[in-house]
Amino acid sequence: MKSASIIMIIGSALLLGLFVFPLWSIELEAPQYPNGIGMNIHLDGLQGKEKHDLQNIDGLNHYIGMSKLPKPEDMWEFSVFPKVIGGMAALGIIIGLLGLFKGISPKWFLGWLILMCILGVLGMYDFNAWMVDYGTNLDPKAIMKMTDADGNPLSYKPPLFGTRHILNFVAKSYPHTGAYMMGFGMFLTFVAYWLGNKKMKSIKA
Repeated sequence: MKSASIIMIIGSALLLGLFVFPLWSIELEAPQYPNGIGMNIHLDGLQGKEKHDLQNIDGLNHYIGMSKLPKPEDMWEFSVFPKVIGGMAALGIIIGLLGLFKGISPKWFLGWLILMCILGVLGMYDFNAWMVDYGTNLDPKAIMKMTDADGNPLSYKPPLFGTRHILNFVAKSYPHTGAYMMGFGMFLTFVAYWLGNKKMKSIKA
């Protein structure tokens, strides 16, 4: 159980990378922006890839009636998500330490992983819901009112994952470093469960 518990501690600790690195990245490319403009989504707020990117995005959005990008105080997620990630990292480390010194069942490792997966799905659902509202809840007094072939207001929702063409822009949405660290950490916790479970079966045999 010793090696499994150490892996569990390392895997849980990797979640703390989200306090340093972005979770997600959205980039817009267009002829007038050959180098692209974009933003990185952190646990506690948005940050432009370059100095004036957020202002440029807000300027473009103004013409089509989209809301300004939210500041940390505008969204409860930016205050709650850091607490959730910090709490899950701490919980995982404590479970790993209990496995190391008390020999608790590796099922606790699996329980932590299942809870983390549930929270991850809920987080992605919330993120997508925000983007739907952001891209479709438009100001009726906007300077430009674009419609699709059926005459319905055009949606400017960025893709949750992947690439989408929006007018003359190409929007790209992909995980960033923090998300990869979290994903690898969750993989390690599964490895910890597998190794711990294997060790327990060998002892019983």
